[in-house]
Amino acid sequence: MPQLQVGDNAPNFNLPAIDGTMFDMSAMKGKRVILTFFRFSSCPFCNIRIHRLLKRWDEFSDDVVMVGVFDANIEELSKRMKRHPPPFSVVADETYEHFLKNDVKKSLFRVLLAPFRAPLTMLEAMFRGYIPLTLSISKLSTIPVDILIDENGKVVRAHYCKDTVDHIPIDELIAFSKGVGSKA
Repeated sequence: MPQLQVGDNAPNFNLPAIDGTMFDMSAMKGKRVILTFFRFSSCPFCNIRIHRLLKRWDEFSDDVVMVGVFDANIEELSKRMKRHPPPFSVVADETYEHFLKNDVKKSLFRVLLAPFRAPLTMLEAMFRGYIPLTLSISKLSTIPVDILIDENGKVVRAHYCKDTVDHIPIDELIAFSKGVGSKA
């Protein structure tokens, strides 16, 4: 599948959420959505990203929907997220189907680049005890994707990350949550 582009329809999925519900992306029409395809449930960089989002959560508009999709089993993901229960939807793509449908890339080289590109983030992850509890090269090599979706269900930005620490800046996510434009 090709990468998502500005103007494309938002990804459509119905996946199990850590709160015990099924998250239905098609029900989000009429809302701004921040969607991230993370990696696996114990990914140090994913957990640091969630930690940083939580520290600034009160700056986000109440009208925005944030969704984190993980390549994980729902029970395992629910257990991991108890460490810092996010106030947004966290869902499990247990079959990796939606990662594939949205052209989420894999690159072991780009994953290995992240600790050199962001050594302080790596140190913070280690300090906080976020340890990658997988030996799966397939899971380890996933590169995240951040997608901003408007109220009409259209992609306004699809950021295919360069490595595991390259995300859309949180300030930009906050601005988008408040209806302030996003760069394409």
